[in-house]
Amino acid sequence: MAEVRYIWEWPVRLTHWTNAISIAVLSLTGYYIGHPFITAPETADYVMGWTRFTHFVFAYVFTLSIISRLIWAGVGNRHCTWKVFFPWLTTSGRRNMWKVFKYYTFTNKEIPRDVWGHNSLAAVTYSVVMLLFLTQIVTGFALYGQFNPGGFWSSIFGPLLVWIGPQWLRLIHHMVMWLLIGFTIHHVYSAWLMDVKERNGTLGSIFGGYKFVK
Repeated sequence: MAEVRYIWEWPVRLTHWTNAISIAVLSLTGYYIGHPFITAPETADYVMGWTRFTHFVFAYVFTLSIISRLIWAGVGNRHCTWKVFFPWLTTSGRRNMWKVFKYYTFTNKEIPRDVWGHNSLAAVTYSVVMLLFLTQIVTGFALYGQFNPGGFWSSIFGPLLVWIGPQWLRLIHHMVMWLLIGFTIHHVYSAWLMDVKERNGTLGSIFGGYKFVK
């Protein structure tokens, strides 16, 4: 028998879709900022200006969303709490990670079924992705601070421009963008795969919050 269980609370779903939209907009505008592919016939069209403005606005939206998600990891239900993202700290967590790994690599036909919202291997992946999110925020605002020396962001992340250098920060920012795009493709595929194999409403749960748990 399968029971309907409320897994993803509304703050988790809200930040998930905010992050998804932000990453899409930031990737498109960021790529254009680095490699302009639209030629403006008139200076007044202000194509690059509006692109940069959009990029900065969504950078703030993305940052607030990440902060909100980190806070909710401390006050939300047990399916989104901090310890879910560190399964390797326990014996059972490591065992479940190995089971999921074997299933993903087609060396075991048994479908791993975790009571938690995420399976153990996915949880570890999302903790790494969160580090990539934070890397984008730090490197992005460090670069942004160059345009207002002595301002808020310059005073916080300005030392990175000296320790690492602006060119390396840009390269890191750009490379992480492609890593996140690659993760997004994998994320959609794996969510669809587990939805089909587990028949637990994985895809629908990120809209309504409910999953079918055996």
